[in-house]
Amino acid sequence: MASILWLLIGIVIISAISGSLIFEFLTPNSDSMTSLEKKCEDIAKEGFRIHTMYPDLQPDQLPSADMNRLMHLDEIWIKDCVSRLSAESVFNIIQKVEHDFYSGE
Repeated sequence: MASILWLLIGIVIISAISGSLIFEFLTPNSDSMTSLEKKCEDIAKEGFRIHTMYPDLQPDQLPSADMNRLMHLDEIWIKDCVSRLSAESVFNIIQKVEHDFYSGE
């Protein structure tokens, strides 16, 4: 009878530890989200800089180097930022980049 009790206690402990590890793995780490937001802010700054250099041109009218760079930044922006961050975070990054640019920061 005692061995069954120890077995049940062991199963409960292992289940609790496994559940804790799974929960920790599935919840995003705030440090990784902060670094992702910083990376996305840098991408947005670079793309916005290119857009402001040619305000009246369509992407296919840009010099080829700038067009290729802009297309690459757009791919990274969609893959790493839009698909992984909340809509609120994406809009906050966009607003911050525009504010910093127009305020001269």
